[in-house]
Amino acid sequence: MATHPPPPAVQRAEIRVLHLEDSELDHELTLAHMARGGLRAEVRRIDSEAEFLAALDEDWDLIISDYNLPGFSGLVALDLLKARGRDVPFILVSGEIGEETAVEAMRNGASDYLLKNNLSRLVPALLHAVEATETRRARVRADRELDESKQRLRELAQHLQTSIESERKSIAREIHDDVGGSLTALKFDLAWIARHTDSQDVLTRVHSALETVTLAIDSSQRIMHNLRPAILEQGLVAALQWIASRFEKRTGIACELRLPHESTVELPPGVPLVAYRTAQEALTNISKHAQASRVQIDLALAGGVLSLEINDNGRGLSPDDLTKARSFGIRGLHERAGTVGGWVDLTSSQNGTTLILSVPLAMGSSVQDFVDTPSQAPGDTDDPSQWGSL
Repeated sequence: MATHPPPPAVQRAEIRVLHLEDSELDHELTLAHMARGGLRAEVRRIDSEAEFLAALDEDWDLIISDYNLPGFSGLVALDLLKARGRDVPFILVSGEIGEETAVEAMRNGASDYLLKNNLSRLVPALLHAVEATETRRARVRADRELDESKQRLRELAQHLQTSIESERKSIAREIHDDVGGSLTALKFDLAWIARHTDSQDVLTRVHSALETVTLAIDSSQRIMHNLRPAILEQGLVAALQWIASRFEKRTGIACELRLPHESTVELPPGVPLVAYRTAQEALTNISKHAQASRVQIDLALAGGVLSLEINDNGRGLSPDDLTKARSFGIRGLHERAGTVGGWVDLTSSQNGTTLILSVPLAMGSSVQDFVDTPSQAPGDTDDPSQWGSL
């Protein structure tokens, strides 16, 4: 008759077994069955609760416990093992265990139960219990490593988002200070030439150059605004008013902005920028893909959570749009929200799409307005999105 080697998970020199048993004869019988089954084991017998608690400080591959012990029981031993948080396979052995008791023991975490008058399956039960425990431990380790890997990736993504915003701010400042300053100086020089020449040809060239410089200044302002809107220095409400106004004028899509009646919590650093970028990404996608005629932006604060909701009445997103491999815009929104402890919910139907940014705010924040903002949205002639006039 062919024999099969034990499972790879338990192929070892020997296993350490703790045997909770008050009968020396039953202990010897257990050892005999283990030897007969070819199981090499280092076995220690104990028979009291105090010895069991002391033994739990050591490493064991397996615990075999009698059900009835003087002033003690196998179920109590199982509870003590669980209370210690030890993941050790536990097999209950008894001469008189009932089915209900056995089921309760299995429900409480026992690996198996055996009758003393039928120990023929002792070794297979031991091997199976050890293998199952090692498999479970490996799965727990793999899950923990996966969670740690996800956390590292999440932290990296958040770091990249923060670094990108920092670099954008630096580039925008350089454009303002260097390019903007040079263009402004050039504009003044051209204006001086125009005032000090009588040549019509020179005046024509100067006016043409002034138009070119003005366009360059406008382009610089637009680039700076896209990189890092300085209007955020006036607060989130002003930034949302500005972007909603510009969106409506640029696209012709009606854009309604609804603000809270009372804004009495100071926003933590980074939250205004995350909210603004979320609105900016949503409005960009609406203008490109939604085919909408109306957009509604709601800013609210309730229960210590800041909510920004952008809703449109466009054609909506298909499931393929939401799950496609290269939907980095949506993924970027999730990662950006995570940098301030928030999250993004996106729902879509044939009647439109709704994007909601939620950010829990720290309790006990100092009381002041979201921002000191004008009651009306800025006009085109007063562009507060820049650091200064160019």
